[in-house]
Amino acid sequence: MEIKEFIVKMAEAIEIENANSLTAETKFRELGEWSSLSVMLLIVFFDEELDRQIGDTDIKKCQTVGDLYNLATK
Repeated sequence: MEIKEFIVKMAEAIEIENANSLTAETKFRELGEWSSLSVMLLIVFFDEELDRQIGDTDIKKCQTVGDLYNLATK
C-alpha cells in the first residue's frame, strides 16, 4: 500500500474529514479530531484493513502519519 492510500484509509477510519490536508509529516496527535477514541479506531483499522496487530504502546511510539505508515508496512 502506498502512503497516499494509507492516509486516505486511515483518515476514514479515525473520522478525519479532510484527508487531503494530511501528509507523512503531519503530527496526528495535533489534529482536532484526535482523541482516545481515535486510538481504538486506529487499532481496529490496523487489524481489519491491514491484518496487523498493534496496541496503544505502538501508537505512542509514533509521532507522525509517516510513523504510522512505517508501522503498517514493517
